[in-house]
Amino acid sequence: MRIAELIPHQGAMCLLAAVTHHDAEHILCIATSHRDPANPLRRDEMLPAIAGVEYAGQAMALHGALLDGGAQKPGFLSALRGFTLSVDRLDDIAAPLEITATALARESVGLIYSFCVAAAGTTLLEGQATVMLPP
Repeated sequence: MRIAELIPHQGAMCLLAAVTHHDAEHILCIATSHRDPANPLRRDEMLPAIAGVEYAGQAMALHGALLDGGAQKPGFLSALRGFTLSVDRLDDIAAPLEITATALARESVGLIYSFCVAAAGTTLLEGQATVMLPP
């Protein structure tokens, strides 16, 4: 499976490396791009932890594509709830990122997922995201 064929993000913006598990409600992805000096989300020579929301968003898009059997259309992050950051940056995390997303609601006009970005069993950021999908 080529992840870039299923999500709207292409080239260096396709941040996920692999899917290790998915079912009707959950997806678990792995990423190593947080260590890449060429990561397009880097700012001021670092990758801020808030960039983890993009990793989670890509996991959500990939989950939808796998469930729907085709490429996911672009969505727009419209809300974050219960969002917490436990670190300031991601680029100094040696372990691969483990991105978990759990579907709470999936409709044709939008989705709601809870998500967690962790590394080596330690939560780095987590929250709930609402994504609106264009008609």
